[in-house]
Amino acid sequence: MIQSLKTRILPLLLLVAWVTAACAPQTTAPTTAATAAPAAAEATAAPSEEATAAPTEEAAEEPAAASGDVVTLRMTWYDDGNEGAILREQLDRFEAENPDIRVVMDTVPYASGIQETLPLQLEAGEGPDMARVTQLGIMSRYMLDLRPYLTDAAYWEENFGPFLAWMQAEPGGNAIPGYMTQLTVTGPFINRTLFEQAGVEVPSDSSDQVTWEEWAAAAREVADATDTFAMAMDRSGHRLAGPAVSMGATFFDADGNPQLVGDEGFKQMAQLMVDWHADGTMIPEVWIGSAGSYQAGNEPFINGQLVFYMSGSWQVGQFTQLIGDAFDWEAVPNPCGPAACTGMPGGAALVAINTTEHPEEVARVMEYLTAEENMKEFYARTLFIPGHLGLAASGVDFQVDLPQAITSLNVFSSEVGKLTPLAYDLQAYQYNTILFNAIRDRLTQVFVGELTLDDAIQRMQDDIDAGIAAAQQ
Repeated sequence: MIQSLKTRILPLLLLVAWVTAACAPQTTAPTTAATAAPAAAEATAAPSEEATAAPTEEAAEEPAAASGDVVTLRMTWYDDGNEGAILREQLDRFEAENPDIRVVMDTVPYASGIQETLPLQLEAGEGPDMARVTQLGIMSRYMLDLRPYLTDAAYWEENFGPFLAWMQAEPGGNAIPGYMTQLTVTGPFINRTLFEQAGVEVPSDSSDQVTWEEWAAAAREVADATDTFAMAMDRSGHRLAGPAVSMGATFFDADGNPQLVGDEGFKQMAQLMVDWHADGTMIPEVWIGSAGSYQAGNEPFINGQLVFYMSGSWQVGQFTQLIGDAFDWEAVPNPCGPAACTGMPGGAALVAINTTEHPEEVARVMEYLTAEENMKEFYARTLFIPGHLGLAASGVDFQVDLPQAITSLNVFSSEVGKLTPLAYDLQAYQYNTILFNAIRDRLTQVFVGELTLDDAIQRMQDDIDAGIAAAQQ
């Protein structure tokens, strides 16, 4: 059976579009086209934002420029689930219809390939023609404006406009660099089977206002009874941001500049993370044992060894493939704090790179992939929440009959309506990668005993101030 979520997706995607457009300018600091040193990168996917580590695929050895009458384009890509295979099928169809263009997909691990290596390649002017990225603000300096090469720019503005605001190198820009391969929402998953084995009630079954502390207590009880791990959160400042906003974090001062010193809501959530790592509630391998940079916590969850996993909607496709019905997994609503019950918006975008020697051909590929019928197929088969307003209106019939996946897609769709304006502001802020990376790295130093929390917050602030100053030179 193919399960339709049209009625859930339609109003929520229209809401995310409206709130994104309304809220994003409020906290955007004055900028120039330059950004921070690109080696400091982190998912804002959501993604990101926000995203998870992907299996490495050996890059094909192909020429980087035109060969005879055929232009070869390179695309740097990463996978959360099956989306790369689906896109490859679409590109094969494109190549059959356009024999003068060939597209080579170089599939790389997310952390090392997209966050670390790709920015260095772009800074050196040696990047691909297209790339799938999540750090949209800080990567915007490398993006090509496709507008002059598109046959119908109005289609892009109509269907992608609110999300294009996340890709601008300067406030108020109207560039069309690419499109969202998915809209993401951060939130937790649980292993319901472990709750049943432990005889512990799932807190969200009886309340829609479960606090972070209540979830932690329940997860510890289940873990103790089943000899598993209680909680994990992706090693990501973006993943921590939603919980911090829920606790009352403000992140910005009155002038729209990042300000963590004195932010009591942020400190409260950071202290919970410190406590949970100290008492064993949080699995240590993700934040402490990751040896730096972004790290997902999906592996122990997939293996049935984790009760509660804070990640996001992009995992649904992967869990459908890798877990299936091996145990009863599902997304649950974001836990609450005194201020909100919010996650973070985000997503990954396929963008054109401004060093390409073939902008017209890149535009032809992009226009093919973003044709509504192709996007509908892509979202339906990948189980991604669409970042296309036309499909928000017409609906997407997700190609899945697994109850766990259907439940999770419904939960994440519902979570869109709970995202706070501040969550959108953080996602739209051009230097959010600098902010999130400083939080991630300095907080880890507290977990291992190198810094006190107060010292770490001051150093986060110092890192953020220095990073933004360097970006604005």
